Amino acid sequence: MQTLRLGSRGQDVRILQQALALHVDGIFGPVTEEAVKFFQTRKSLVADGIVGPNTWAVLDIGQSRRTISKIILHCTATPEGRDFSVEQVRQWHLARGFSDIGYHYLVGRDGTIYAGRPESVVGAHCTGQNTCSIGVSYVGGEEADGSHRPKDTRTHAQKKALRELVASLQKKYPGATVHCHNEFANKACPSFKLCDL
Repeated sequence: MQTLRLGSRGQDVRILQQALALHVDGIFGPVTEEAVKFFQTRKSLVADGIVGPNTWAVLDIGQSRRTISKIILHCTATPEGRDFSVEQVRQWHLARGFSDIGYHYLVGRDGTIYAGRPESVVGAHCTGQNTCSIGVSYVGGEEADGSHRPKDTRTHAQKKALRELVASLQKKYPGATVHCHNEFANKACPSFKLCDL
């Protein structure tokens, strides 16, 4: 296997991405680099994001299970009262260079829970936390007037669905802690406090 790093492409990158339970596109981008660093840290290797002989030697090519330690809550940062589909959010994320929608779940205004990325695939929703987390977003999070001011716009149905989804994920991933995106990034997302979940 060749040494891989940010910008590498090809079949070896696909093999690496499969082993790390990433979206397999053969392009060693920032999400792949983050996953490599996380893996290297867990294996007590130098966490430089470069896949050389030492990393290849401990990489289980058959590995496909992620270790989930966090559930991270988001909003779509869209105006109150406006509906957006999972496909629209996917298109926004593709336009930003993502390989798919960044979230694992999206909760519509009517409380419907839509699947995004498969849970087995690393998300693209919270820099530095994607490898070990499940990303959950609700539609909304901003004032209706287009000012982009943060606001908790969750409908009663969204609040109920979010609570149920998070409880279900915590049963599936015992020990996983729940966080708001703003704990890891300088932004208002998800426009509510965790205590208000």
